[in-house]
Amino acid sequence: MLLSVVAALPSDEKTVVVIGGGIGGLTLALALRQAGFPVQVYEQAPELAEVGAGITLWYNAVRVLEHLDLAEAVRQVGLRANGGVIALHDGRMLVEASLESFAALGPLSELLVLHRAELQRALYDRLPPGTVRFNCRCTGYAHTEAGAVAHFEGRASAPGWLVVGADGLHSSIRAQLKGPEPPRYAGYICWRGVCPVPADWCGTTGEIWGKGDRFGVARLPGDRLYWFAVANAPQGTQSPAGAACKEALLQRFARYAFDVPRILAATPVEAIIFREISDRRPVRGWSDGSVTLLGDAVHPTTPNMGQGAAMAMESALVLVRCLREHTELGAALRSYEATRAVRTQRITNTSWTIGKMAHWESSLARRMRNLMFERSPRKLRERQLREIVGYDAGRVPLAGG
Repeated sequence: MLLSVVAALPSDEKTVVVIGGGIGGLTLALALRQAGFPVQVYEQAPELAEVGAGITLWYNAVRVLEHLDLAEAVRQVGLRANGGVIALHDGRMLVEASLESFAALGPLSELLVLHRAELQRALYDRLPPGTVRFNCRCTGYAHTEAGAVAHFEGRASAPGWLVVGADGLHSSIRAQLKGPEPPRYAGYICWRGVCPVPADWCGTTGEIWGKGDRFGVARLPGDRLYWFAVANAPQGTQSPAGAACKEALLQRFARYAFDVPRILAATPVEAIIFREISDRRPVRGWSDGSVTLLGDAVHPTTPNMGQGAAMAMESALVLVRCLREHTELGAALRSYEATRAVRTQRITNTSWTIGKMAHWESSLARRMRNLMFERSPRKLRERQLREIVGYDAGRVPLAGG
């Protein structure tokens, strides 16, 4: 528990205060320690408890882990995907992709699937005990002569040379830095879950599209499946609770092929998680003096490209490189934003567009979309994938500060 009064930092100690102990915050803490910066992470939850189900890590995210000497540990708790499909709910295939079909990409084709909690635990366990302090709900920040200070409920505070808001979509640091703008609702809601692999499951992984809804499935280690179900809905739509939620999902996706009803039937009611899908429009101006933002606090993205966590991990590594490159903090933060803004904006906007296309309800629009996917050349898909997953946050040229 954070003490109510924290002593001032020695003038020669560039301690970084990180708000948020999720994947982005923990990745940043590891990168900072590797670079020799003292770091303290403050997390509002009472314990390490990542809310979520499965997560996919393309090679650009795995590459960050390699720079942190953590890739092999994560591979041990993950499962390498062999490919996936985009299909229609009636069983028609639009795109079938296997690792063999992307052999020209070499290691860039690596795609790990694992539980979010297991990734978070792998990151957390690599940090020295006490690096993350729990039950610390941040309420904002203030500037000081030595940098900035983060404030917490209960009049607690933590001064640092730099304060980083890695506290997610509803970041208190962002709200003070950019103003209390609400997230941008994507127009659809999502249920997620993990279940045992049903007996005689067909084995198809990927996304299955319907009319205004879709279902995705991936295999996890330990004979488990991670799935998500997405449906168009007005903002503020609530999900039924408990058994009624599962029954509603079974009814909605009853006509889906690829064993979707069996996957839902095999899922314990308590394993189903519900939330709206939102992001934020890309913005500039990520920093305020000795305070900056990272991950979902600044560039959240809808989960249509499997790149949300990867963007936070990339930004964490780039931020630390900029801190090492520039002796002046302001120059480092300007370089950080200039290096990351274009890529994160492109991913956010592309993911938003894919989500809209996947949820079209017009018959004509869906026919045109399906034809476009069916006829897309493999070389084009390969080039697009290379642009996304070929990014190396540890070596990308840094923009000037």
